[in-house]
Amino acid sequence: MSLPETMRAIEISRPGGPEVLRPATVPVPVPGHGQILIRVSYAGVNRPDALQRAGAYAPPPGASPLPGLEASGTVAAVGPGVTRWRVGEEVCALLPGGGYADYAVTPADHALPVPAGLTLREAACLPETCFTVWSNVAVRGGLRAGERFLVHGGSSGIGTTAIQLAAALGARVFATAGSEEKCAACRTLGAERAINYREEDFVAVLKAEGGADLILDMVGGSYLPRNVKALATEGRLVQIAFLEGTKVELNFAEVMMRRLTITGSTLRPQSDLAKARYARDIETQVWPLVARGALRPVIDSEFPIEQAAEAHARMEGSSHIGKIVLKL
Repeated sequence: MSLPETMRAIEISRPGGPEVLRPATVPVPVPGHGQILIRVSYAGVNRPDALQRAGAYAPPPGASPLPGLEASGTVAAVGPGVTRWRVGEEVCALLPGGGYADYAVTPADHALPVPAGLTLREAACLPETCFTVWSNVAVRGGLRAGERFLVHGGSSGIGTTAIQLAAALGARVFATAGSEEKCAACRTLGAERAINYREEDFVAVLKAEGGADLILDMVGGSYLPRNVKALATEGRLVQIAFLEGTKVELNFAEVMMRRLTITGSTLRPQSDLAKARYARDIETQVWPLVARGALRPVIDSEFPIEQAAEAHARMEGSSHIGKIVLKL
């Protein structure tokens, strides 16, 4: 495959709002040892992209400064030491950065085959959410069949994936969302109870059910002490983001008395080896769920790459349900 020297990309001109995203022409990256180069067809839009744009989430050392943590497309080149992938194969992949461009590099072990029956557009919505949800719900959170699971932001890309995965694992699923339309989407995906947080208290709802065994939270702030109250004895809280803030007063006596576990993680700074392990688990444990229709990407909208700023504005407006994708 003949490769150009330059490519289209979206760069962050300075820290700020969506308007700081601008089209640029940059060199095509070269895959290093153990890496592949992907000719990007679609790139997923995620909250960490907006944090990076705002100057609050720097790329790890050696990663592309361009935004974009997941993409689908065709293998355009392979670096030394890569044996699994061949030029021309279709993949979707978790990226260290650089997805908002015609070409992106990533460790070969972070790429996955496009699940049977899915288009490249759909496949681009899976890596970031599946890696995040699998590592935090199944691995870190240890969700088991029959447990009560609460996910906040149930209509988000993470939320829609978490609802489906937890339901497929046999858990009783509860979700919070901010409108009846979003709550209806959560129920359709497998939540037995969708809680409109503008009208109901999720703490009261979960307490009436015996408490949550596991909570996946991306809100933080005032939700932290409320999550503790909503947990069952020996329940677990996994924190993956802080839309409402990172600091709050919390009574840890309640954590001790009820033997609660509070943990959390971010995906991007983890080692390539850790992400490769997640990729293997996802291919063997999650991809079969996708193939049989138990877990499918929920796509809110699609924007051409030149309208990345509009895509970010829609995401930050929180009116979307599911994932937003950019078409290259």
